[in-house]
Amino acid sequence: MTKRSVCLFCSSVENLPVAARELAAEFGAACAARDFRLVYGGSGRGLMGIAARAAAEAGGEVLGIMPRHLMRPEHAAANLGTLKIVATLAERKQEMTDAADLFVALPGGIGTLDEVLEMLTMNDLGLQAKPVILCASDGFWQPFAAMLERFRAYGVLRPSVERSLSVATSVGEAMRLIDAHFLPQTAAADPR
Repeated sequence: MTKRSVCLFCSSVENLPVAARELAAEFGAACAARDFRLVYGGSGRGLMGIAARAAAEAGGEVLGIMPRHLMRPEHAAANLGTLKIVATLAERKQEMTDAADLFVALPGGIGTLDEVLEMLTMNDLGLQAKPVILCASDGFWQPFAAMLERFRAYGVLRPSVERSLSVATSVGEAMRLIDAHFLPQTAAADPR
């Protein structure tokens, strides 16, 4: 059985609020504790670096995927597991998508939002069926959730998007959602 992989989308900006940094550290450690491979953008900075370091320090497997042109500005983290270098941002996103069973987004900027929206769009179009979990303990994702609610009320949000998206306010809640996704696979693999 292949190792389950969780793709993390989040910011590489330094010195974000303490709540976000603590969330990233807790998330990385929780992935390692559950033996999930952490797939992420390969940066050693910001929430990306915090989560990857926490996973690696807890003995977890980490796969970073970094476009060549971002290696210097993003401080590519070759010492945090496997680092795969690709040519473009589009290739990075495709590699991350292919390597992951599901996606979790911690606080992040426009790049994180782009990644979340593309995963939701791919689910909506039937190109994949991989859950997306937004996770923040400080209300970071509330405006986005409110925007989606507005889309739903207006009639432009299909039910398939809502079915593939969850919002968690803690790492514990995110892990319960992840476990629930993996549970049917585990039950099918266990003949007892």
